[in-house]
Amino acid sequence: MIELKDVCKTYYIGEEVVHALDHADMFIGKGEFVSIIGPSGSGKSTMMNIIGCLDTADEGEYILDGISIEQYTERELAKIRNKKIGFIFQNFNLLPKLTAEENVELPLIYQGISHGERKARVRVAMERVELSHRMKHMPTELSGGQQQRVAIARALVTQPSLFLADEPTGNLDTHTGEEIMSLFHELHNAGNTIVLITHDNQVADEAERKIHIRDGKVSEVRQ
Repeated sequence: MIELKDVCKTYYIGEEVVHALDHADMFIGKGEFVSIIGPSGSGKSTMMNIIGCLDTADEGEYILDGISIEQYTERELAKIRNKKIGFIFQNFNLLPKLTAEENVELPLIYQGISHGERKARVRVAMERVELSHRMKHMPTELSGGQQQRVAIARALVTQPSLFLADEPTGNLDTHTGEEIMSLFHELHNAGNTIVLITHDNQVADEAERKIHIRDGKVSEVRQ
């Protein structure tokens, strides 16, 4: 499903040259649950941005579902981001002036889904994360764990083939983090592909496979 071949990404900060990804190779098959682990500044965010089609490599090739990303137009990449990939972020990225229901519904509006179908799919997604009773609440009226569940519902509602989670438990206490990880296991058991990016070894160990990144270098960590 995901294949990186000799991918390089370099940033220039003043006179300093940063090799965020240094000839990275990686393969993730459909239906896998994989963690990408590394310390701060290791290249994890760059890796996430490239996998999520938010950025492009300077060198090398990224193949998604058998097709090189270079073959897609910007419009097609936007469709991939909206339909094929479900993003889940550490800071939840909920819009504060919208209710939980409206936050979850938003990507379906961008897709042009009809009003009736939107409402039905939002309810199913909110029930999946056990928050159907909080649909009319604003983000500020929800706990951190509940906000992350809304963010997961927003990713779920587009029925993506890939969930891309960036430090999804980073802002949560241990118990709430465990609940969120349990939800990821449910999604994986339902056949979804999950890529979880983290600096936390305990979180990374929840995945079937663990890929390590340090100074832009990628290596497999055998369980």
